[in-house]
Amino acid sequence: MKFGISSYVFTSPFGSDPYGQFKKAKDLGFDIYEIAVEDFSFIDVNKICDAKQQTGIDLSSMCGAFGEKNDISSENSEYRKAGVQYLRDLVDLAVAIDAKVVAGPMYASVGKARMTTPSEKAQQWSWAVENMKIAADYAGENGVRLAIEPLNRFETDFINTVEQGLELIDRIGTDNIGFLLDTFHMNIEESNIPAAIRAAKGKIFDFHTCSNTRGTPGEDNFDWTAISDAIADAGYDDYCTIESFTPDCVAIAKAASLWRPLAESPEALAQNGLAFLKSVFQ
Repeated sequence: MKFGISSYVFTSPFGSDPYGQFKKAKDLGFDIYEIAVEDFSFIDVNKICDAKQQTGIDLSSMCGAFGEKNDISSENSEYRKAGVQYLRDLVDLAVAIDAKVVAGPMYASVGKARMTTPSEKAQQWSWAVENMKIAADYAGENGVRLAIEPLNRFETDFINTVEQGLELIDRIGTDNIGFLLDTFHMNIEESNIPAAIRAAKGKIFDFHTCSNTRGTPGEDNFDWTAISDAIADAGYDDYCTIESFTPDCVAIAKAASLWRPLAESPEALAQNGLAFLKSVFQ
């Protein structure tokens, strides 16, 4: 297992100091730095590649930030088009920095949670499948895999569970679509986290960890031994990434309900979380 840290832990939006962020992660003992791309205007590919080479950090996985105006299943056709383009842009960035996986809740806007009629939901499914196929084909042509992330009910009304995610993956019908599983969301939505992990066997492309409060892994109510056993049974041995959030993360503060600090400091969260995860998964 390789251990990573999300840029959300330290900064939002990512982009102003790639070298400093990568060096911090490397010095703390992480193998991977997972960039969350909130705003492309902050992204400098040359600086990222130079910092990657200088620090030796792995950038194998990266995440998107999916809002109202890049929602591929929106009722607004312009937002759907923008969402497909955003996914293409993420794939292009992944190729440029040699990332293998682009992950996140790319099927809808984060924070869109409402009551819909059966016909409205069917239309949402249709748009999501149609546009995910376009994105998956483009990603496949470029050797990139897409990992959809089921979110909890307060952050999306669409894909909350592995079971629903499997249906979406099946409808899309391409081999380069799989899962980003996240312990925080699974704790809310799955009645049996280990069983859900096993159900995703062969389709797990990325794995996010944090506590049930979105803080330090291990400072929680999870059965990590059972989670570790399920991950092994699912045959997954790639990226185990801590995703928590800096209190300065304005872009998704409301959707993520970040109203208080989650640890003494981002560095303490990262260091203590990494030590715990290594004790569990190694």
